[in-house]
Amino acid sequence: MQVFDASSMIYAWDNYPVEQFPGLWGWIASEVNARRLMMPGVAYVEVSAGTPDCSDWLLQANLERLEVTNAIVQDAMRIKRLLGIAGDAYHPKGVGENDLLIIATARAYGYELVSNEAIQNLPPDVPSKRKIPSICAMPEVAVSCVDFLQYIRRSGVVFG
Repeated sequence: MQVFDASSMIYAWDNYPVEQFPGLWGWIASEVNARRLMMPGVAYVEVSAGTPDCSDWLLQANLERLEVTNAIVQDAMRIKRLLGIAGDAYHPKGVGENDLLIIATARAYGYELVSNEAIQNLPPDVPSKRKIPSICAMPEVAVSCVDFLQYIRRSGVVFG
């Protein structure tokens, strides 16, 4: 099972228009309906703000939105401490509060995270500059993370 970050859903929506890739979106809808693809509620809100037509499509596909629980908030705060972020002093080149909630949601459910945030082959010297994939790779976090194309390629589904 996978949870999508807003970055990956917006990437898919912007680069694979429904009108030109109906097979892809039909498959995504079937994954949503089978509850193999979900989205944290905070990620859905980000999609709604940036691409309301995509959020409408997701609602029509019956997307399950995973809400933030106290346990998820506590884990997000633990990850925030690991990164050395105090209060609201998030680094502009790193993750934000919603990103930590998204990672913690994937951890809470034991799901893989699909995110199109930049991969940092060498983690930054300043931990608060880490992006989602780099944080997921930390041993203390240990969330499997792939981008949209890896997710599609690995599925083995042929669209045509």
